[in-house]
Amino acid sequence: METVNVKKRKAEKEEKTEVSKLRIKLKSYDSKVVDTSCAAIIDFVLKYDVKVRGPIPLPTEIKKYTVNRSTFVHKDSREQFEIRIHKRLIEILDPTLKLIESLKDLNLPTSVEIEIKVV
Repeated sequence: METVNVKKRKAEKEEKTEVSKLRIKLKSYDSKVVDTSCAAIIDFVLKYDVKVRGPIPLPTEIKKYTVNRSTFVHKDSREQFEIRIHKRLIEILDPTLKLIESLKDLNLPTSVEIEIKVV
């Protein structure tokens, strides 16, 4: 009887990973695309009965570029451009192995950069 209990415990330990958190960081130039991707990830993760924190909005990174309009005569005339990078963070608490493997197969838009970090 003791061997049966030991096997059950081992099976339960294998089901749970030693990972305590998964941090998913999403980046995109379009804020609406990031928000819809976050909603898709959260809906997908909730099917596995796992606790989720987020989406947590991170500060928007703004890159500004200044370019001369003319090459020689009108040097003081310039144009300014900026690129905004919107970021979101999702934390998954106590993920299972099945969840981690199935997150790799999740289809999201190509304009979203995904960074998964194990903590």
